[in-house]
Amino acid sequence: MAASVWKRCVTAAVKVKCLSPSLSARRWMLSAAYTDTNVWEAKEKDPQNLALLATAMDRTYDRNLPVSSLTVSRFVDNISSREEVDQAEYYLYKFRHSPNCWYLRDWTVHSWIRQCLKYGAREKALHTVKNKVQYGIFPDDFTFNLLIDSYIKDGDFKSACSVVEEVMLQEAFDRPSTQILSLYALGSYQTTKPQITVSEERALGASLLICGLQQDNTVGLSAQLLGNALLGKVEMLEGIHAVFRGMPLFWGRGYLGRALAVMERVATASADVKLSKDTLDYVNDLLQELSSTSDSDSSGAESAGEEEKKEDAKDEDDQAEQAKLSQYVSRFKELSSQLESQGKVDSASFQALVAALAQQNLAAAENLDLEQYLSRLQAWGAENRQLIKREKEMREKAEQEKQERLAAKAAVQQA
Repeated sequence: MAASVWKRCVTAAVKVKCLSPSLSARRWMLSAAYTDTNVWEAKEKDPQNLALLATAMDRTYDRNLPVSSLTVSRFVDNISSREEVDQAEYYLYKFRHSPNCWYLRDWTVHSWIRQCLKYGAREKALHTVKNKVQYGIFPDDFTFNLLIDSYIKDGDFKSACSVVEEVMLQEAFDRPSTQILSLYALGSYQTTKPQITVSEERALGASLLICGLQQDNTVGLSAQLLGNALLGKVEMLEGIHAVFRGMPLFWGRGYLGRALAVMERVATASADVKLSKDTLDYVNDLLQELSSTSDSDSSGAESAGEEEKKEDAKDEDDQAEQAKLSQYVSRFKELSSQLESQGKVDSASFQALVAALAQQNLAAAENLDLEQYLSRLQAWGAENRQLIKREKEMREKAEQEKQERLAAKAAVQQA
């Protein structure tokens, strides 16, 4: 049944695309077939009374016994209102802090995100993803895509980037669809010129860098350049330990040097790759800002307390790296001129390049994702049925043992 629903969804999406020229202009968004809920809702149902489930879980926790992953899954699957989303959040938290915490099912995570989107509780989904250690919510790539896309379609690029940051922390940029959506969200947020903190710049830079490494083209190289530059800025201001702490990043100094290495790679590449002009302009402004900050610091503009605090956060190697700033600025100017003379500066904006990439590749990436999603649903269904069967067998065994104990007790009393 799920297969037939999926085929109808794909066919409908193709027809809509053919009839509506506006859809192709906004192809960076996931298609109706990708976000359609019919395939998910066509899966086998296991209707439950949430009040009874909640009572049973509370009673089990009060007795210091573990609640099964199947029980939590049933609760999440049977959510039917916004209020029940809040209840499910509580039980996800309780389950995460129980002896069974490692057994939260992948389909439960997927169902949780879908239920949040369905009942207008998207902030709950983002909260649990951001606080994954407390809730155990580690979405797969398909689920991440649904959440990112929902924010993109609403123009909330800051929240979309918050989801992308979690993808980066999980190093889950394996799928082309996730890469494209993530780069679009990051580029869109960057074009708003937000006022962000150093820690936010670090997250943005790491996301751009790690996602950009998956694309060996103008988009990917521009993302790598920008990501390295943002991380280099954090390194210059706060020291290298502020860069890689808690991040899946290379443990080594010289992120501005790596940004220049990207430019050198493009300059010497025989392939038709370029760097976007707005990315180069952004890095130029960043370097000028760092130079101004460095000049201000050297002139004694900071108070003695602030200066001492910054010095404590940096070691000698950090200070040696900071001393290379003027060399980086000079080298950047040389490489920019070289790229310009070679015609390797793309006048299109980074965002326009990502949109063009989506036009070319997102449809094919979606088809592959949908095929794998259907296969995953079948595997989840089989695993769920196996759990239900095992639960039934254990209950029958427990009932049988209970009856045997009662019979033995009765026999003793008669004797």
